[in-house]
Amino acid sequence: MSRFLFVVPPLVGHILPTVAVGGELADRGHQVAWAGHADTLGPLLPAGSTLIPVDADLGGETLAQVLQRCRGLRGAAAFRSLWADLLIPLGVSMMAGVAAAVDEFTPDVLVADQQALAGALVARQRGLPWATSATTSAELTDQYATRPTLGTWARQCLDEFQRGFAVSDPIDLRFSDDLVLAFTTSALVGPGRRFPDHYVFVGPSIGVRPGAPEFPWDWLAADRQHVLVSLGTLNREVGQRFFATAMEAVTPLADRVQVILAAPLDLVDSPPNHVLVREFVPQLDLLPHLHAVVSHAGHNTVCEALAHAVPLVVAPIRDDQPVIAGQVINAGAGVRVHFGRVGATELRTAITTVLDDPSYRTAAQRVQTSFADAGGAITAATHLEKLT
Repeated sequence: MSRFLFVVPPLVGHILPTVAVGGELADRGHQVAWAGHADTLGPLLPAGSTLIPVDADLGGETLAQVLQRCRGLRGAAAFRSLWADLLIPLGVSMMAGVAAAVDEFTPDVLVADQQALAGALVARQRGLPWATSATTSAELTDQYATRPTLGTWARQCLDEFQRGFAVSDPIDLRFSDDLVLAFTTSALVGPGRRFPDHYVFVGPSIGVRPGAPEFPWDWLAADRQHVLVSLGTLNREVGQRFFATAMEAVTPLADRVQVILAAPLDLVDSPPNHVLVREFVPQLDLLPHLHAVVSHAGHNTVCEALAHAVPLVVAPIRDDQPVIAGQVINAGAGVRVHFGRVGATELRTAITTVLDDPSYRTAAQRVQTSFADAGGAITAATHLEKLT
């Protein structure tokens, strides 16, 4: 049996796909460990998992402080902040810890998330076979087509990061030459692009979530449609206006819809009886009961919804979210609204459109079928085994 080390950033959406893949590898008898930030990573791993803590120093700031400072940025400013304020400092700070994790665990294969740059660089320095965990499909698209200078600048950041560790021949650390695991399919990314043979589209990797929050299941009425409104884990604090708009939008729909609003309780005032506000929700358990999801177009939320054939209303905020939102629209599986400008009437129309027009659920079912055919964590684990 072999030993696999997953190196992940402290971002929930980038950790969760590796948990299911690691679980599949463990079930096959392999030794599996994760290297990352214990506070974020620990609660997401099953009991008994091997976690090797890696400390981070983001220029004296905590991750929460960096994210808070970056909130409100959009477009090119948000992109540059993601790299300059988070990904590069995170990569620098994780290098020593990842190297120590490799020495401690002695993996046969290292799996590095695209935003855990230290994982890819340490693997290359040590001559380890390594795979890219592409937990968002944005880097697999032509997202820089209209702004090529941003793509050039990002590559320069990667080159400078590597030269800081005495690398004379820098490469694009976002893409392994051994294996790239893309947790999506062409049905969502879009047809027409050609990729090297070592790029494998496995679909979303969805596993059991430890410590799922409680939920009042008897609140769900059999004669109503159910809609989840969620901005994920990193964007909820900037959602006060959007949450208020969502409540206003669904207020007239009390006779036909129940809404679960995943939001900090202090950001929502006096919800009507058909709106349930919860700080956290058991999203995977809820999805089989849902008829639509209103989301920021985070990759995990989008893929989990479509894996259950649930259409979406997408309101992208920043980073890769506009790219993912565009994929949802092009696949015919949802409606897009503007996060910062959408009004209650427009949002209500978007919600009722995906609820009432069967074409959106039909499109979501097409993507769902592609996901199931791709194999998810099982297919990913099989390809990782081939690297040993």
